[in-house]
Amino acid sequence: MAESIPSLAALRRHIASLDRAPARDACVRFATGHGPLDAMLGGGLARGRVHEVFGAGGEEGAATGLALLWAQLAGGNAPLLWLRSDGAARIGGLPYGPGLAALGLDPARLLLGAMPDDAMLLRAAVDALRCPALGGLVMELRGRAPLLDLTASRRLALAAEASGVTALLLRIDGAPVPSAADTRWQVAAAPSAPLPGNAPGHSAFDLTLLRRRAGPDGQAWRLVWDTERRCFGGVGDERHGDGGDRADAAAPLSGAELPLSADRSAAGRAA
Repeated sequence: MAESIPSLAALRRHIASLDRAPARDACVRFATGHGPLDAMLGGGLARGRVHEVFGAGGEEGAATGLALLWAQLAGGNAPLLWLRSDGAARIGGLPYGPGLAALGLDPARLLLGAMPDDAMLLRAAVDALRCPALGGLVMELRGRAPLLDLTASRRLALAAEASGVTALLLRIDGAPVPSAADTRWQVAAAPSAPLPGNAPGHSAFDLTLLRRRAGPDGQAWRLVWDTERRCFGGVGDERHGDGGDRADAAAPLSGAELPLSADRSAAGRAA
């Protein structure tokens, strides 16, 4: 019994030191460029964490685009890795290089990895997150993905925290389940305002925060991707969970109402 007293005292000192340790949320963050969103997150999304991105109503393109853009913002000039299964590649097709470039993504920096099944995909993702030279990881999972349970997501989170590499879990046609992700988002494509000369506008996303480990959730925003500046800006409105809409005076939607030409107006009256 006497031999256990020094061990007990040492254990108490260790517990006391843990109480003085910095909070887990004291981490490096990367800004999206959208002022209200970054402010709500305390400066941006946490780097070296796992973030889940769900396509609203099966909107694969919007969810994929946002996940890739966030991975690029997190990683700077470092290479990005996109992991998916062979089945996902057959269903969703291969990424189109000129399309990625038009979105502001450098195809030369994007590495693609196709795995035979989800089990191999999860193992490869953990190994990839242990490589600090990687800028970001996009991990695509389709359907229910039963292997992505709380234990598997915890392995991903621990690997990301240890290396500082940010992981984006891209969920297509799947429902949220308990996970160790730092944040969980739902994404849908949004209409974009046309540029001068009626040129196609910037890519726009309707974004809803479904879950956040370190704060409230339920907020929603519209994000517009500025390809030239390579950040999100030009927000049309900020919509809150209570259903109210508030115009964002700093960056209003342009082109919400477009005047018709004289010819088209006359044609409309004649009809």
